[in-house]
Amino acid sequence: MKNNPFTEKGVALGKKIFYDKRISSDRSVSCSSCHQPEAAFADKNKAISLGVQAREGSRNSPPIQNMAFQGQFMWDGASDHLELMPMIPITADVEMNAEFANIIAMMKSDLDYVKLFSEAFDNQQINTENVLKSLAQFMGLMISANSRFDKFRRGENGGKLTSDELSGYVLFQKKCASCHATDLFTDHSFRNNGMPINPKYNDFGRYRVTEREGDKFKFKVPSLRNVEYTAPYGHDGRFATLEDVVEHYRSGVVKTPNLDPLLQQSNYLGISFTETEKKQLIAFLKTLSDKAFINDKRFWESEQH
Repeated sequence: MKNNPFTEKGVALGKKIFYDKRISSDRSVSCSSCHQPEAAFADKNKAISLGVQAREGSRNSPPIQNMAFQGQFMWDGASDHLELMPMIPITADVEMNAEFANIIAMMKSDLDYVKLFSEAFDNQQINTENVLKSLAQFMGLMISANSRFDKFRRGENGGKLTSDELSGYVLFQKKCASCHATDLFTDHSFRNNGMPINPKYNDFGRYRVTEREGDKFKFKVPSLRNVEYTAPYGHDGRFATLEDVVEHYRSGVVKTPNLDPLLQQSNYLGISFTETEKKQLIAFLKTLSDKAFINDKRFWESEQH
C-alpha cells in the first residue's frame, strides 16, 4: 500500500464498489454477496459461495480482516498483493465472471462514480488500477484488534477471562500456536492439516500456484480472529462448528500426501484433546471475537444502486 495511501474519498469509493452488484457479469453478485460484515466478511453459513447464475466454486469464502498486514491472499496464496487480489474473484467464471472493460464503461456512465473517482485520485481516471486501489483502501481499513483477549493482553477494562478461557489459552499455546502464531493468529504458512480429500473438488491447494509436488493439498493457515462468526470452516467449508474443527484435529486427521509433520508425532495422527480440554479451547477461541469490528458501521452498506 506504499503507493496507495488511505484517503477518505478513496475508502468511500472502495466501499461503493464493494457493495455494487453491477460489477458482476449479470449484475447479481457483489463482493459483499460472499463477504458479509456480520461474519467478519466471510460468507455466513455457506460452505461454498455461489457466483453468477448460481455457479459453485470449490472453496469457502475467507474473512476479510487485517489484510494490510498479510503478504499472500486466497487459500492457495494465488495473489501476493492486496491491490491485485480482487482481480481473481472479479474475473473468475464461477464468481463474478466480469471483464474490467465492462466495469469501467459502467462506471464512466454513472455520475456518482465519476464524482468519486475525481475526488479520490489526483489523475481522476476511471480505470482498472484505481478500481483496485480503492478496493484495497476499503479492505485495508478493516482492522480487528479489539477482542476481549486483546483487552486482556493490554490490561484494559473488559479484558477479564474466565478460568476455562485461561485454561484454553494455555492449551492453545501448547497445541495450536505453532501454526496459529503472531497477533494475527496465523503464521501465514501453507500446510496440509489432514482433511480427507474431497472427491467432489479434488483441490490440490497451494500446488495450483507453485506446481510443486510438495505443495499438494496444502492450504493457507487461516487467522483465528473472529472465528466465532466465520462458520463454516475449512477450505471447503466442511466443518459446521468449532466443535467439528477441534474434533477433526483430535480424531479425524488422515495421512494424505504432504501431511504436516506437526500432526504426525509419536505415532499419533492429529492433536490429543480430552473433552474438557476441547471445551476450554473453544471457550478461549471465542475470546478472539471483536464485536466492535463486526458492528463498525464504516464497513456496512450504505445506499447503493
